[in-house]
Amino acid sequence: MGGGAMFFALAGDSDLAPKRAVLNDANRELVIVYEVVRDEVARLIARLEAMATPYLAAGPDERAELYYAERARTPDDRVDTAARFIFLNKTCFNGLYRVNRRGEFNVPHGRYLTPRILDEPALHAAALALRNVEITTGDFGAVTGDARANDFVYFDPPFEPLSKTSSFTGYTEGAFSRHEQVRLKWLFDDLTDRGVAAMLSNSPAEWLVGVYEGEKRGYHLERTPARRAINSRGDRRGVIDELIVTNYPRELSRGRLESSASSSSRSAADSSSGSSPSGRGAGAKVARGTGKTK
Repeated sequence: MGGGAMFFALAGDSDLAPKRAVLNDANRELVIVYEVVRDEVARLIARLEAMATPYLAAGPDERAELYYAERARTPDDRVDTAARFIFLNKTCFNGLYRVNRRGEFNVPHGRYLTPRILDEPALHAAALALRNVEITTGDFGAVTGDARANDFVYFDPPFEPLSKTSSFTGYTEGAFSRHEQVRLKWLFDDLTDRGVAAMLSNSPAEWLVGVYEGEKRGYHLERTPARRAINSRGDRRGVIDELIVTNYPRELSRGRLESSASSSSRSAADSSSGSSPSGRGAGAKVARGTGKTK
């Protein structure tokens, strides 16, 4: 699931909005955020407002004290967990999410003048989009166990490092190793054999490109430019290539999704109960993540 970009892009498009969606992430705290946004957005907004007001009124030194006190604190309940997660994300260095081996968030304080800790319209919009979505946490292999023909699965794993200095995969206490990348490839093969439409984002690491490019099932690979905002050196932030792998031809992708969405819309129009505008089309299951937070 990560930042949910794929899901929200589809949910916001009336032609592609799916009838049913399953979102998964290995990061339990992130999953709690999405569940609270879906189920208790009003309480979340009230809690964020109580956190944002004193922080934004404080000076630089006091802001840092508030940040580190919040980072060290244990949340009281699920709403507090979600609010703390969002507060830290908006006020930490570069919006980075990173944990140590004990699963503790350890990113230093950022120095933004007016961080948007509470974005009430966006939270309400997200709550609406997530209204009928199933949100889970677990291994990427387990969550796709019931995927079948005509479903759509999107994987957004922690990217394979391109160098030793870009080897960050610490979105959970267990880093995403090369073994996990290979296991994901095997699952991609299995989904293909089951007739499931699958898409994968990753870095264009040479060995990873070779693994998918040499596959006899005939996967389709392309590179797409993506902007990166996180780097210790400002001159190294900018556009880099991402690898996109699909098990269907690129020219069919939008047509298949549109056909699926249209079929779902017709079915909903014929039903007295209708369906949620934020659901998945024709039984498709989209944006099943593997722990990466963008």
